[in-house]
Amino acid sequence: MKGRSIGFVKSFDRRHGYGFVLPVGSEEPVFFTAEDIEGDTQSLSEGQQVSFVLVLGAGRFEAKHLRP
Repeated sequence: MKGRSIGFVKSFDRRHGYGFVLPVGSEEPVFFTAEDIEGDTQSLSEGQQVSFVLVLGAGRFEAKHLRP
């Protein structure tokens, strides 16, 4: 899938450094890690809108290059 997608943060565990984003128009959450968040902040809040690139990881789709 090319281009950026829009979604909302479903959950983010700051302590463990991972979370899930729910793409607009989808019911399936997509995994991401804190390392995938671009910019100065390495944290996101539940419900926050983000843009991201959807890529096929190890057997599942993952959100990369997240931008608040």
